[in-house]
Amino acid sequence: MEFGINFFPTVGPGDKDAADYFEEALRLVERAEEYGFDHVKTVEHYFFRYGGYCPDPVTFLAAAAARTERIQLVTGAVIPAFTHPVKLAGKLAMLDNISRGRLRVGFGRAFLPGEFDAFGIDLDESRARFDEGVLACRRLWSEEDVVFDGAFHSFGPVTLLPRPYQRPHPPILVATAKTAASCEQAGRDGHGLMMVPSINKRETVQEMLGLYRKAWAEAGHPGEGEVHMSYGCYLAEDAAEARTKGREYARRANTVMRDAVAAWAERRSTGYAGYEKVVENIARHDFDRSLAENKTLVGTPDEIAERLRTIREWFGEISVSLQVISGNPPYEESERTIRLFAEGVLPHFRAAG
Repeated sequence: MEFGINFFPTVGPGDKDAADYFEEALRLVERAEEYGFDHVKTVEHYFFRYGGYCPDPVTFLAAAAARTERIQLVTGAVIPAFTHPVKLAGKLAMLDNISRGRLRVGFGRAFLPGEFDAFGIDLDESRARFDEGVLACRRLWSEEDVVFDGAFHSFGPVTLLPRPYQRPHPPILVATAKTAASCEQAGRDGHGLMMVPSINKRETVQEMLGLYRKAWAEAGHPGEGEVHMSYGCYLAEDAAEARTKGREYARRANTVMRDAVAAWAERRSTGYAGYEKVVENIARHDFDRSLAENKTLVGTPDEIAERLRTIREWFGEISVSLQVISGNPPYEESERTIRLFAEGVLPHFRAAG
């Protein structure tokens, strides 16, 4: 298994100044490299306290690249629907060169109605815009004199500069929430997968992974593919303290998410079947149940190591992204979480693998 830090801010100006947030996050990036983590990842969101302090993951990861030498940089994820593919492909190629090939590009569809409204984009177009954007970026990275005639963007002939550092292009990962067909397509295309297991039953996640790995093998790709899963994470030496504070930060993050998705109570989209239930599902969030089902990593290092052994039995050799800042804990507690994880959890899995 591999492990990294996922920066998903759940703050706004009333909680923390943006400049302070970025400085603290970049200090955590430095600590993550020192402690031996494999990657850092961040989101793309707008306007809401739910991720809104990171409207451009490329900018954040470029700063992270300047402060590190080894750790991988992962967009988790960039949204093709909100950026012209020539612009997006160029920004990512720059980052790949700045980091000398440490970039892994995660693409996502987005799901917040308020973000689509602000960009003037129909929610029902999100799947088609996603597919077109990923295809356009792949072609711009790997071909010259590209002529592209899509449903939303047409251009060419274009030869992108700079060319990506990694050839033919950086590894691609695809974010999926509940759609099995997306997992199969990612496997066929040779892309990695990014998942949030907390929003599905364990059996559903296993079925989605089975479809992904079967499609990957049938397409003739080597290995079993690359799977990233994000987990809320809070560690302390004392188990009671970890649960008390972990519960509070989970509650805060849940409140912020509830505000961001509130529009789904009245919105409907053919591209997001069942999302009208998301508000109700968030309201029913149960921290103790999530903990019991290994959907969150809260506890002492020994407890977390045992949870991860179970997760590995369920899902295989995956890459785990730890959300150590969600709920806006103090910097010192987030730094303690990654230090304790590095000292008390990582050695178990490094020795095994």
